[in-house]
Amino acid sequence: MKKKQYSSIAKKKQYKKTPTKKKMRSSSFTVEQGGLLLDTMIAQTPGKTRNILKSVLRERQAQVNGKSITQFDHPLKVGDKVEILWDRIIPQKHPRELKIIFEDDNLIVINKPAGLLTVATDKEKRKTAYSMLSTYVKDENPDNKIFIVHRIDRETSGLLLFARNETVKRQIQETWETTISQRTYVGVVEGDLQPGEGTISSWLKETKAFRSYSSQIPDQGVHAVTHYKKLRSNNTFSLVQLNLETGRKHQIRVHMQDINHPIVGDKKYGSKQSPIRRMGLHARVLAFTHPVTGEECHFETPIPKKFMDLFPAK
Repeated sequence: MKKKQYSSIAKKKQYKKTPTKKKMRSSSFTVEQGGLLLDTMIAQTPGKTRNILKSVLRERQAQVNGKSITQFDHPLKVGDKVEILWDRIIPQKHPRELKIIFEDDNLIVINKPAGLLTVATDKEKRKTAYSMLSTYVKDENPDNKIFIVHRIDRETSGLLLFARNETVKRQIQETWETTISQRTYVGVVEGDLQPGEGTISSWLKETKAFRSYSSQIPDQGVHAVTHYKKLRSNNTFSLVQLNLETGRKHQIRVHMQDINHPIVGDKKYGSKQSPIRRMGLHARVLAFTHPVTGEECHFETPIPKKFMDLFPAK
């Protein structure tokens, strides 16, 4: 199976999605006699005024051999292929606070910033990743919708997957264990983590105050398994890679508290230090089988700079 890897470091989108289902009106012709672009367009498009064709050039709606041209005096050679798009191309606005890593007709993957909710709560209904993406897809087509596949905590940054239709959402959620092949976080924890590598297994339960806690009694809650590995450390903090075998609510945060190395900035689960003025947890890697194409997709983001600044090179 072919595997595709994507990185949020790249500035360009990794997948070019058809911007609209509306068919663009266009005209095309092959140059039979050399000349200037605007003059040739006037000759080849009777009924179109000079001002209309100047506007077409200004709006980058004229292409020569597949390349957009704006200069009215661009020289043409015999055999050049000219295409004119008559419908104005309106660039789609991306949500400012969301970095879209990948999108196609079925899925959108974003790199959510810390401090932004995935979905609305009683206290916050408008400024969420869901609401911003919903506006984004509706700008393209008012009938478009967005569907939540999974969530990450408000103060956690990183990769988050959304579906563009309900069928794909249900398919991923119902086959989560086999569809999602990797979820890797990176975190900053208090203290020098010892031992530097291991596995934490427990059963998680939630109180009426929505705080999770661990139990070693089988079947007392939902089973949660976290694999961890120390990447860097000093006397005060450790940078840790965390691989989820299960994806339970607050799983990493509870498990790090269990071993007395809470995530920095996580007061709810025992942290007493906040050196980066946010919770030190980032969803760094997400890999899954595409529910429609069957391709293996792998997305990876860089470790946040604020995390790395705690571990200067010696």
